[in-house]
Amino acid sequence: MADDQFPGWHGTTIIGVKKGDEVVIAGDGQVSLGQTVIKGTARKVRRLNPGGYDVVAGFAGSTADAFTLLERLEAKLEATPGQLARASVELAKDWRTDKYLQKLEAMLIVSDGKDIFVITGAGDVLEPEHNVAAIGSGGNFALAAARGMMDTDKSAEQVARDAMAIAADICVYTNGNLTIEKIGG
Repeated sequence: MADDQFPGWHGTTIIGVKKGDEVVIAGDGQVSLGQTVIKGTARKVRRLNPGGYDVVAGFAGSTADAFTLLERLEAKLEATPGQLARASVELAKDWRTDKYLQKLEAMLIVSDGKDIFVITGAGDVLEPEHNVAAIGSGGNFALAAARGMMDTDKSAEQVARDAMAIAADICVYTNGNLTIEKIGG
């Protein structure tokens, strides 16, 4: 099937929220192919622990591609312990320049509890403004909702949960089955 005929995978919303000493990454569980929900309970947020260094990562895009990238990130973190920014830049550089990795279709949000980064195949390592990052089909809905709640007394986890609920109400490719990983708090 030609690329322009393939209906495309959709169905991911991932959000990262940092508030105070707490960082939360949350992801919904929906995977869709075209207009069909294939799975409603996918786990798109993972905890990595290379060498005892705690990192949480959420992914949007192809699952196999995302797992390849998570494995590469883990290797980079093992080579540069405690240096998430450096490991993220090294991963993005490899992703952009390696002929095999260039074909991978995914995005990552990663955090070590101090920083949050969005990593893309275009070579970007982005530190979000306002301590909120979101990716995927419902990412913009979740981002807008979370930004509107950041000045409240809600915890990072509650902001993430509420923002994901709003995104699930608006985006047909997002559901309310959440996986949440937290650092700090």
